[in-house]
Amino acid sequence: MKRIVILASGSGTLAQAIFDARLEADIVAVISDQPNAAVLDRAHKAHIETFTIPMLPDRTEWDRELETLIAALKPDLVVSAGFMRILSERITSRFKIINSHPALLPLFPGAHAVRDALAAGATETGTTIHWVDAGVDTGQVIAQERVEIHPGDTEESLHERIKIVERGLIVATITSLLTTLEKKNG
Repeated sequence: MKRIVILASGSGTLAQAIFDARLEADIVAVISDQPNAAVLDRAHKAHIETFTIPMLPDRTEWDRELETLIAALKPDLVVSAGFMRILSERITSRFKIINSHPALLPLFPGAHAVRDALAAGATETGTTIHWVDAGVDTGQVIAQERVEIHPGDTEESLHERIKIVERGLIVATITSLLTTLEKKNG
């Protein structure tokens, strides 16, 4: 059975969709950088092991701790599901990692994609699942799905509609990837 590790920093709605999907894989752990993240409670309720590695003053040491933990978990796939940290090149080159982003990359990379799409006057946006590299939302696109921007949309209303699409797309993408994955040296 393939092994999945989830990285998450927030409420965990994306992780919950993955937990609920009944994938042909073991979700072996959720790792968060936020000790009070709601995703940790969701993982506990799903009987999934959790780990917290808060950001350290020395970023190199934090990267080393995260890399060591991921390696110990022996994942076939790491899923960044609302993990609000840029991963080092050492980590991204060692593990197969995907991320979900609330925009149609390469448009609107970064932490404020929904706000940026609205500010730009875009008429549509969406969600992208992509491979993670050491850049900010620069990895190869795996899948995308469009979401229309309605007149009067706020950042919150648009983001909620994107999240609905995002949850389905990440589960479908993981399901597809599980059939083709081979482990990187880890």
